[in-house]
Parts: sequence; C-alpha cells; structure tokens
Amino acid sequence: MLLIKNGYLKPVTSPDIPCGQILIDEGKIVAMGETVDAPEGCEVYDAAGCMVTPGFVDGHTHLGIHEEAMRWEGNDTNEMSNPVTPTIRGIDGINPMDEGFTNALAGGVTTACIGPGSANVVGGTFVAMKLHGKCVDDMVIKDPIAMKVAFGENPKGCYGQAGHKEPVTRMGVAALLRKTLANAKKYAADIELAEKEGKPRPFDFQLEPMLPVIRKEIPLKAHAHKAYDILTVLRIAKEYDVDVTLDHVTEGHLIVDELKRAGKPMLVGPSLGSKTKIEIAEKSFKTPGVLYNAGMEVCIITDAPVIPLHYLPLCAGLAIREGLPEDAAWRAVTINPAKVTGIADRVGSLEVGKDADIAVFSGNPLKEIQARAKQVFVNGQPVL
Repeated sequence: MLLIKNGYLKPVTSPDIPCGQILIDEGKIVAMGETVDAPEGCEVYDAAGCMVTPGFVDGHTHLGIHEEAMRWEGNDTNEMSNPVTPTIRGIDGINPMDEGFTNALAGGVTTACIGPGSANVVGGTFVAMKLHGKCVDDMVIKDPIAMKVAFGENPKGCYGQAGHKEPVTRMGVAALLRKTLANAKKYAADIELAEKEGKPRPFDFQLEPMLPVIRKEIPLKAHAHKAYDILTVLRIAKEYDVDVTLDHVTEGHLIVDELKRAGKPMLVGPSLGSKTKIEIAEKSFKTPGVLYNAGMEVCIITDAPVIPLHYLPLCAGLAIREGLPEDAAWRAVTINPAKVTGIADRVGSLEVGKDADIAVFSGNPLKEIQARAKQVFVNGQPVL
C-alpha cells in the first residue's frame, strides 16, 4: 500500500481538499479524504506544499505514431494508399518507447487517445491507453474508442491535389463518407437477416470495423476546423443516425448556437502555435471559453506532436487566460475527455475505485508556468 499525504488534493469531480490523503492499493485508489485509515508500515509519499491531481487525459493525439525526431521512418500517421481505410488500427502503429511518452509523463499526462491522422476520409480506429510501459497491449484502457473521419483541406488536399484522385472537393469527401456509411448499414442489416434466418454470416473485411459505428458502440471522431465542415459532420451524422465527436472545432465560436443545439462532444485544439493554413485562420484560445460560457463543456487537446503532449496543462492555462473558468479548464483536460472516450470509470479524476494515476506538482500547473511534476504515479507506481 502507498499513502500520499499532506498534499492539496484536486479531485476535479468533488471539492478540493486543502490538506488531504490518498491511500493506494494494487493500483487503485481505495480511500481519500482529510485523513484515511492507513495500515501501519505502509509506504508514504509526503506531498507537503504540493498540488495532487489526477493524471491529465488528452482525447486526441498521434503520440508514438508520429515519432519524435523522425522523418518518414517514424511517421506512420496516415495510410495514404486509399482515402477510405477503416481497417487501419492506431494500436498497430504506436511506438510506446518514443520519447514523447516520457516527456508526457513528466508533464503529468498519464492517458492519451491515439490514432491515425486526417489524410483520409475514413482513417481507422483510435485507442485509449496509459503512457507508461513497453508493450502497447499492456497499456490499453479501451480499444477501439472511435473511428477517425476527416473533412476539409486534408483529405481533399492529399488526394485531389495528387493527380485528381477522389476526393477532389469537400463534396467528394462527404460523398465518400456517405457511401461508406450506407454500405456499412446494409452490411449490418445483411448480417442481422442472415442470423435471423439461420444462414452463414456474411463477412466483409473493409466494412467489419464500421459495425461498431453503425451500432453506436463507438462514435465517428471527426476532424473538422471550418464552420461549414463542422456543420457537414453534423448533417451526415444525423442522416445516418451515428454518434460523432467534433475534433479541433477551430471555428466553433462562429457557430455557437448550432453547436449548442447539436449537443455533441467537442475536443478543441491544437490552439498553440502559428496559423499554418487557411483552415485555422480563426485559431484562438478564446474558443473553449466562448463555447463553455454558452453552456457547453469542452475538452482541450494538443493533437500531439503538433503541440508536444507535455504542454497540455499549459494549453489549459492559456484557455483560462482567454476566458475559460479554471474549474472548467481542469475538467477539459481530465474528466471531460475521459467521459467522451468512455474511460471515465478508470481515469480522469481522483475517486475511490479509480486507477491510481496521480500527478504531484510543485504548484498549480494550469496557472504557474514554473510548476513541475515532482512525481507521477501510473497504476499506483512511480514513473518519474
């Protein structure tokens, strides 16, 4: 057993405890409060003068798929052989020994959702995983969590500008996704009919990964920056009755009323850095605050390695500076992405029964640029 004591506890989903204790056993939080009943002789970590928080969670990254300090050799972000590749699995391209994992842990980030990039209309599946370990299979929390789809400049630029291969336009992007969803719905219906009639189940390797989408077991994870691309996402999701998350949402502040009516999860970012293309001309750390102040919860993402993952708390802090309330910013990098990705039963807050993924900071990492993680625990084990 391990006892963390004397720290300022930031549970996120319950009130702060200015001087509290957390008891950990077999990788889980088993007790938490101002005082806990700790057994004699258990290991003790004294967090006096420190803030104790849940490990941060990023709901959208390409960590370990696009490796640090690499060119094409370590960049497996996009399978650009076909604009529709639902059979691609992010889990197969992740190098957990990439430097980005160690750096992320040093920033207090303990969980990330990782998957393919946005070159393809349908890009493949994302996985949610812990960031400490050597074997991806041992680090997985949930796989898959979503099917990646992309709108706008990336798919039309990747294919349309390369010999006029489909899709050439935004209309072509939407049409390819509609075709894939229509085929998947027919495939699901054919399976259901075959099973009902006692006939052999049909099998289509290309469409099989789309079944969890059609059955609403996982959402489409939609890359969309521009307002009209976001609205196209919502239009298609409604047409085919599928769940969707809105990822990037760069122009979300321009369509606040529409987003509020839609009520879909929003993962905002990456907002740090220069405006490198037309789609992100409206990029701003004000967007999370605008959306939240209109009555919507948001997640903040780095899109790592676009922003190095260890800067996730810095991004939350910059959103605070631009109008997002601090409590909302904490949720945006902890419990909100955990809920959106279906892993909130294990991570995203300090609660009894959850995994002991805990960061001990020298100060408030969302408000103090000099605050450092003095220790980070994943499944109750120190990893720094």
